[in-house]
Formats: sequence, structure tokens, C-alpha cells
Amino acid sequence: MNRELRYGAAALRKRSTIKLALWSIPDILPTAVYGVAVAHATDNFLDGRAWQGIAWLGGLIAAACFGAAGSHQVYGRLGHLVEPLRDDLVCRVVGGALRTGDEAAVARLNRQVEIVRDTFAGLVLVIRNFAVTLLGVLVGLLSLAPLVAAFVVPPFLIGFALSLAVLGMAADRVRASLQADEELATAAGMAFSGVRDITATGAEEFAEALVGKPIEAQAAAERSLAKVAALRTLCFAVGGWAPLLILMAAGPWLVGRGISTGTLLGGLTYVLVGLQPALSTVMGALGESGLRYVITLGRILDSAAPTPEPRPVDEVNGYQLRLRGLTFAYGPSADPVLEELDLTVAEGEHLAVVGPSGIGKSTLAGLVCGMLAPTSGRVSLGDVPPSEVPVGRLAATRVLIPQEAYVFSGPLMENLTYLLPDATISEVMQAVEAVGAGRLVDRLGGFGARVRPGELSPGERQLIALARAYLSPAPLVVLDEATCFLDPEAERRAEEAFAKRGGTLIVIAHRISSALRARRILVLDGNKAAIGTHQTLLRTSPLYRELLGHWQPASDQIQPAS
Repeated sequence: MNRELRYGAAALRKRSTIKLALWSIPDILPTAVYGVAVAHATDNFLDGRAWQGIAWLGGLIAAACFGAAGSHQVYGRLGHLVEPLRDDLVCRVVGGALRTGDEAAVARLNRQVEIVRDTFAGLVLVIRNFAVTLLGVLVGLLSLAPLVAAFVVPPFLIGFALSLAVLGMAADRVRASLQADEELATAAGMAFSGVRDITATGAEEFAEALVGKPIEAQAAAERSLAKVAALRTLCFAVGGWAPLLILMAAGPWLVGRGISTGTLLGGLTYVLVGLQPALSTVMGALGESGLRYVITLGRILDSAAPTPEPRPVDEVNGYQLRLRGLTFAYGPSADPVLEELDLTVAEGEHLAVVGPSGIGKSTLAGLVCGMLAPTSGRVSLGDVPPSEVPVGRLAATRVLIPQEAYVFSGPLMENLTYLLPDATISEVMQAVEAVGAGRLVDRLGGFGARVRPGELSPGERQLIALARAYLSPAPLVVLDEATCFLDPEAERRAEEAFAKRGGTLIVIAHRISSALRARRILVLDGNKAAIGTHQTLLRTSPLYRELLGHWQPASDQIQPAS
């Protein structure tokens, strides 16, 4: 079906292109006629035949009206040529966004699609008008005086060819300028966001060096663009002004060989009214709109290109988690959030991850679950990087519950069995009771009740997500502050349920009590880390002691895991 649609769209574009070209033929007539009409009218006026001269000018007006009818039809056919391109690009953008889950990219790229559509339409008109003008001028000059055409056409074509040769250089310079702008914006943003710290620590020279290099690079890119603009001006001088100067310089010689004054004036008219404006317009369009079209279209196609499917993995060898030299930074110039982290989480282990807010705990969860790619180092789940595990197999191996739990509108049973659609009612009831969601199910009206996420509290949404994760077949469960909206007792019940469920449990801790229930604790401290039991970390980790603070749990309430 898709192949038939693509074939139909291609056939439509082909028919539209042919019709646009055919309706451009009438528009050639006034371009071809005006130089001839001016030549004959001038000669007739000079010979005293005023009415014949007026008749030639009247014929020029008639030809212009005939060409206007063709132009009207051209604009009507333009939409049939442009809109299919827009539709195809929108499909690519939305398809790419669905694969990546980047909603912001849809809005950003759709704006770029509109830029490409409008620019493409403008380029079609400019190139079409240039072709019409060039063909009309050639016909007119050859019918008027081939000798005049020999002086006009070659330098014009040389200038146009040189302008096309400059386009490749200009495209490279424009890309370099865009990259320099982006790097300068990134560096300036970093400096402005830390201006207080820079002032307080006396790091002005460092900030100046940080921003200075991108400024120099951006200035160099702009100078390169200015040089390209100078080359384009030279190309226009060759193609637009050289024919005029050559024709004027050769005027006496041409008149001596029988070329009339009117014919010479007609040739000058073709240059001034036809070739010069056409060359100026097409050079400006290709050098500005054309480059923007090519670069923007390239970005759209790159962003919408399908990402390669993960390498098929026949079998994941268990679910032991290994991190080796794991480093991750949000951007090439950013400080690493995690650096050279080594960690092994054995099958069936209960690990808690603690640290200050924003230290990288959720980043670690994303790396473990294959949602983020390491900057360097390696993450392996069952001896295989998560990125190389097919999506279906990865979903059956690990489950992640974030702080903002996902609940969709629909029956409660479908929300609970989302990760195990064929679960029995007894399995669902066991999961609900294990995580402490029984009272919520009763309040909603049973498993057949319809869930409306907006009517649930954050804690209630977390209970539903916890029951769903408990019911999942995945042996590795990652709770990323997934109980932060629950009270301490409800949190304890849920975490103990997962600890008894079997498999591996990694808890991104919201409360320090979660750490005391774990067998081991990972403390993230900047881009460093410490790992050990509660008692070990009390002796070796100042940050852990600070996090623990003065909180002392009752001995009968929480017992550290053995």
C-alpha cells in the first residue's frame, strides 16, 4: 500500500512538473519579443514611420498579456508540485519523532518543514523564471541578429557557471557559520549562567578564554562568508555587466557591418531588462534561499532518518548488571555527571542509590535501563549492552518506574496488566496486595473501573505503576524515586514486597530509610562514588553520614538487609 501511495505521489509530481513547464511556454513570448519590438520600433521611429513603431509597441503589449495568462496557470500548478513535498517531509518528521519519542523535535522540525516548503516554492519560481528569460532572450537575439548574440551570450553563461561553482564553497561556509553560532551560544550560555560563581571565585580570565575561542571562530566564519559574497559579486560582474560593456564597445564595429541602431538598442534591452535581472535574482535565490533550503532539508532528513535497529541478540545471559569505566556527560563541553564508575550488581541483589538532588541518580537509572548511551565506558545487562537488546526482550528483562508514574485513561485492569497482558486475576490480586494498592482498587470500584489520571493523586498513580512493575516478568526492577509520594509506611511495604519478589532490585532512594533496607548502598558524590554496606559507609563516606544526619530509625521498624 505504501509503495502504491509513493508511486501515486511521484506520478502526480511528474504530471505537475510537465504542466508547469508547458504553461511556461507562453511566458517565453514576451521575453523573446520585447527586444525585437524595441529594435523595430526604434528603426521605424528614426525612419519617420511612427505608426509602424507604435504598432510594434502594441504587439509587445499583446505578447505581455498572453504571457500573463501563462503565468497565472503556472501559479495554479505550483501548489501541486510543492504540497506533496511538504506532506512527505511531515511524514518523515513525525515518523522519526515516534521512533525517538522526542516531542519537542516535532514542533521544531515542523517549523523547518514550513521553511523548506516556502523556500522550495520560491526556488521553483526563480529557476523557472530564469529558464524562461534565458530561452526567450536566446530566441529573441538569434531572430534579431545572431552576431549580437555572439557578443552577449558567452560572457553571460560564463558568469552564471562561475556563480554555480561558488555555491559549493558557500554551502560549506554557511554550515561552518551555523556550527560556530551554536558553539558560541553554548559557551556564552554556560558563562552567563555561572556569572555569580565566576565573580565570586575570580575566574573572569577562565570565562574569557572559554567564550573567546567560539567568538574568534564565529568571526572567522563570518569573514569567510564575506569573501564568498565578494566572489558572487565578481561572478555577477562577469555575467551581468560584461555583456553590456562588450556590446557597447563593439557597437561601432557592429554598425559598420550593417547592424542598425534599433537592433543594437534591442540587444542592449535584452541585457538590461532580461539577462541582468534574471542573473541577479537567480544568484541571490541560490546563494541565500537555496543554501538555506539545502541545509535545512539536510537537517530534517538527518533528524527523521530511521535509527539503526539494535543488533539481534539470540539470548541474554542472565540479568547481572556490570558497569565498567562508565562516564556520562550531557554534551561535549559539559562536566561528566558520572565518571569512570565501576559497579557489579549480581542477580537477586538489592541495591540502593543515594546522593544529593541532581547528582546523577536518575541519569544512572537511564543508563542502566538503556534509555541513555554512555559517553564512554560500558554498561552490560547479562553480558550484553542494553542498546543491543531488542526492545521486546529488553522490556522483558528490566522495568523502570520513574518518579512521575505513567497511568493512562482506560480500565484499571489494563493499566495493571500493561506489562503482562495475559496475567490471571489471582496474579493481579497478589501484586496489588503485595505493594499495598488494595484500598485504592476498592476506592476506584474494582479492576473494571475506568481510570482517569487527572483524578488520581501522585501517590495513587505510583501505587498503580508499582503494582504493574511487580506483575511484570522482568527480573530487574529499577525504582527511580518511585515511592516519593507515598508515606514512609507505604514506601516500606512496597520496597519490601519487591525485595521478596525475587530478581534484582535497584532503588533510587528518596528517603534514607530505603538505603537501610538494601543489601548494598551506592553513594554518588559529584562524579565520584562509594559503595558498601550501611556500616561500612558510616565509617568511610562523609557524604553518607551527612545524608543520614540525625535520623535514627527504631530497631523494630527497619532492619538493614544482611
